[in-house]
Amino acid sequence: MLSREMKGLPPEWLEEIINLSILRLVVVDTEGIIVYINSTYCDFLGTTMEQAIGKHVQEVIENTRMHIVVKTGQAEIEDLQPINGSVMVANRYPLVIDDEIVGALGTVIFPDPENVRDYNNKMQSLIEELNFYKDKIVKELTSKYGFHDLVGESPVFLSTKKFAERVAASNSSILITGESGTGKELFAHAIHQNSKRKKQPFVAINCASIPEDLFESELFGYEDGAFTGAKKGGKEGLLKVANNGSIFLDEIGDMPFSMQSKMLRAIQEKEIIPIGGNKTIPINLRILAATNQNLMKKVEEGTFRRDLYYRLNVIQIEIPPLRERKEDILPIASQLLRKIEKRFYKKGTMLSHEVEQRLLQHSWPGNVRELENVLERAINVLDGRQIELAHLPLYLSDLEEYTPKGRDYFSSTSSQTIKPLKETVEDAEIKAIRQALVLTKGNKQEAAKLLGIGKTSMYDKCKMYDIS
Repeated sequence: MLSREMKGLPPEWLEEIINLSILRLVVVDTEGIIVYINSTYCDFLGTTMEQAIGKHVQEVIENTRMHIVVKTGQAEIEDLQPINGSVMVANRYPLVIDDEIVGALGTVIFPDPENVRDYNNKMQSLIEELNFYKDKIVKELTSKYGFHDLVGESPVFLSTKKFAERVAASNSSILITGESGTGKELFAHAIHQNSKRKKQPFVAINCASIPEDLFESELFGYEDGAFTGAKKGGKEGLLKVANNGSIFLDEIGDMPFSMQSKMLRAIQEKEIIPIGGNKTIPINLRILAATNQNLMKKVEEGTFRRDLYYRLNVIQIEIPPLRERKEDILPIASQLLRKIEKRFYKKGTMLSHEVEQRLLQHSWPGNVRELENVLERAINVLDGRQIELAHLPLYLSDLEEYTPKGRDYFSSTSSQTIKPLKETVEDAEIKAIRQALVLTKGNKQEAAKLLGIGKTSMYDKCKMYDIS
């Protein structure tokens, strides 16, 4: 409430008093439109009151948050705001009349001389923190593997590896296919490492792990205040983060259909528009995608865009499953042991001859990922240095029980009681589900993929067989 003396002042006097103050002052309405700005602020901004009033505050004042404060109702005190090459101290307050937010008031001033050191220290701390995270991000956005890390001497694997090395220097999109656990991401890393973009970012995105309603904001980013809960200052999308480098779209078959057209446009036009933005951002990317699904079948079913499929599948690399490269099992196992040993602070772990033979007998439906899980489990229960059959999971250590051995096998089973077919099928399903869950460390969605069944069917069977 104005005092009786203040009420007696003419409006033009009040305005002149405000203009003569050291404060640079602006008032916006609930839509962020400037309804008042004093001449002191206008002079600093290089504009006039006539030009500024009626415009959205973001068009007039850089790095402003006035439009955010009027929405959140939260005051922001002593915030550092860069304007016209200067760092100002900004205070922003919601204007509340009769318990209703009607606008917001903002002021900016230069720091007081005695406080300049404090603000400089604060800025220096922020710069150091920014540089720390920048260095961390740069390290994380590099490919971690080269072709020398891809172990295998089998003809089928060497042929695949040589083809990947040959096309790595190209800028064309590559679709990497193969069963789950075959090492598709390792190939993507190696391709980027061997390309002309190796010094640029490598960004990996698992399309199956991002919720559909967050997909667009993660890939394309968003502007400051684009939606409720948006991070202050907005967020760069992963496509922008990967600019000039490579982006790896793992599990591309699980990309939401609603996002596929936007991704296609980004690839074709080489530009993106963040959520809440009105300007296009140019991007220069090399697309690497991977899937363990039959994308052409999904195209025919109408769940994957045909035009996007052909954009991604310029060059296709199919990674052979482990069962088709038996001679690579032991060399891969040796490499994995060295990798796992570091995590357990062990050294010199070996495989017994019996274990080596058992690994060679197994069909490895989970491929290299399954082999790594088996070896990690063995090291967890290992006392000495040599892995024996007893250290393997039951489904591997008991493999002999289920392996037919000529006539003796059939004669030995002839005297046994034969279960009804339904019970036999149920027992087989239970065993397969439990085995898949062991391989995926309890992840039912991944287990369903290994078994070649739908997620719903997987959950129904787990419930029916009381498998947690």
